[in-house]
Amino acid sequence: MTREKALAYVVHDGRLLVFRHLGHSFEEVGVQVPAGSVRPGETPEAAALREAREETGLDGLRVVRKLGETTYDISPYRFEIQHRHVYHLRLTGPAPERWRSQEDHDGEGPPTRFECFWVPLEAAHVLQSGQGALLGRLF
Repeated sequence: MTREKALAYVVHDGRLLVFRHLGHSFEEVGVQVPAGSVRPGETPEAAALREAREETGLDGLRVVRKLGETTYDISPYRFEIQHRHVYHLRLTGPAPERWRSQEDHDGEGPPTRFECFWVPLEAAHVLQSGQGALLGRLF
């Protein structure tokens, strides 16, 4: 099964916004960028903005441009192919160095808790599950 996904590379002062899931080890979920499913009737660009806001709690995010599309097989974690739309976003206001946030999933099920932080773009190769595939297009 193929699912439409949107990924957000949020860049601020030469650094990339990443997060880790609280309550899960790095070995299980790694370091990630904001990402999620494109909802029915939603554009991939709108999904990238929504996911970045929901997962980080940040306002003042703006789309710079679409970087491209990739396909990733996330098996065996979940047996699905992800067709990913990747966007470069920028933060127009201030942001802390490190903070906690949570995604409430529209009130369905328990919230997912995150620790958000910034990494230098040169160190962004640490992203899990092929999320860093288009980082080179930021330069």
